[in-house]
Amino acid sequence: MDIQEQRALQLLNEVERDAAVTQRSLAKTLGVALGLTNLYLKRLARKGYIKITAIPRHRIKYLLTPHGMAEKTRLTYLYMQYSLSYYRGMRNRLKAVLTELAGAGAKRVVIYGTGELAELAYLTLREMDLTLVGFVEGKEGRTFLSYPIWPVEALPKWEFDAVLIADLDGVAKIRARITQAGIPRGKIFSL
Repeated sequence: MDIQEQRALQLLNEVERDAAVTQRSLAKTLGVALGLTNLYLKRLARKGYIKITAIPRHRIKYLLTPHGMAEKTRLTYLYMQYSLSYYRGMRNRLKAVLTELAGAGAKRVVIYGTGELAELAYLTLREMDLTLVGFVEGKEGRTFLSYPIWPVEALPKWEFDAVLIADLDGVAKIRARITQAGIPRGKIFSL
């Protein structure tokens, strides 16, 4: 599923949810410029997926057509296929990294991160003969999956064999932050 299809699905969902939604709020939801949102809406109208009508006070109302509902269903199905494929691929990558760690003698693992990937790493770790030491990320005081979150600076006080970076954005900066806390590069792993 490409970015155009993802944006079309988001727009169709928003129009179905609120016919009087503004282009400005749609642009914010999509994370794109207002002009680009206008182009997307015109494209959806040209294809017959939505109908654009004027309502009093110079406002516009967007109506999802039956053809648009069918397209929304098709795009939702594609999105689900894409998501499941991505999930399976990520699970396989996690299993490969954790199997490699276990093969090298690692038993105790720290997970860096608190997003969906960290949750997936936690589930994969639990399926294997590995122990979670804890979660590290930013500031302490929050919890994730009922575990307290610790700052990276707490790592030197812990006993562990590896830190798994469960984040795909800014891996180099995260790795640098962990090494600055005194953790050897050989103990830091990412996907």
